[in-house]
Amino acid sequence: MNDDLCEHIEGAGHPDPRTPQGCEECLKIGGTWVHLRLCLTCGHVGCCDSSPNTHATKHYHASSHPVIRSFQPGEHWRWCYVDEVLAR
Repeated sequence: MNDDLCEHIEGAGHPDPRTPQGCEECLKIGGTWVHLRLCLTCGHVGCCDSSPNTHATKHYHASSHPVIRSFQPGEHWRWCYVDEVLAR
């Protein structure tokens, strides 16, 4: 394991996005988002904390799925909510 990464990031999966067209909840309610995040446990696509509804973080609190990655084109970072670690 890389000393800079936590066990959650090291063990994160590569699920297919459930709603590749946008934030799952915002699509249902007609909401808007700034950036998208992909849950690396289940493939949930949620909006970022700069978005009005912060669905990615709400998904973490509801599910305890620890790691997301940016779902923005050209961005490849991952974030662990549990250990508050960013991996690039």
